[in-house]
Amino acid sequence: MRHFIWAILWGIFVLVTTCMPMDGAEKKVPTFEGMDKLVHTGSFFVFTVLLLYGWSRKDNTTTVHWIPLIAVFLISTVLGGLVELLQYAVFTYRSGDWWDLFADTVGTGMGLFAYLLLHRDFSNKSVLHSHEER
Repeated sequence: MRHFIWAILWGIFVLVTTCMPMDGAEKKVPTFEGMDKLVHTGSFFVFTVLLLYGWSRKDNTTTVHWIPLIAVFLISTVLGGLVELLQYAVFTYRSGDWWDLFADTVGTGMGLFAYLLLHRDFSNKSVLHSHEER
């Protein structure tokens, strides 16, 4: 569990901040059209990256495995759905929105894509030497 502490803390932060009343926060913070969707996307991008980082640390691996990718996608999607369901049914001063869930899923997809793109085995010396020769 210790490998996932940052992801857990970020998930709690996302859950709390998305269910808090805004009470005029729009007047205090400059906003623009679509900022809410951008915040949802960015929050779930960070959550996904932290989950994948924790998983790779737990497994002590530098190679891509499909089980963690699928599990992280499901965990992130469930958290996004939970947030929207809570906003719709419990915290009615907020509004549950399908487009917010879509933005959450886009952020999750971006995190998965970044992981696939950047998570490589750099311990392989032939990869390092081929870059040094150029």
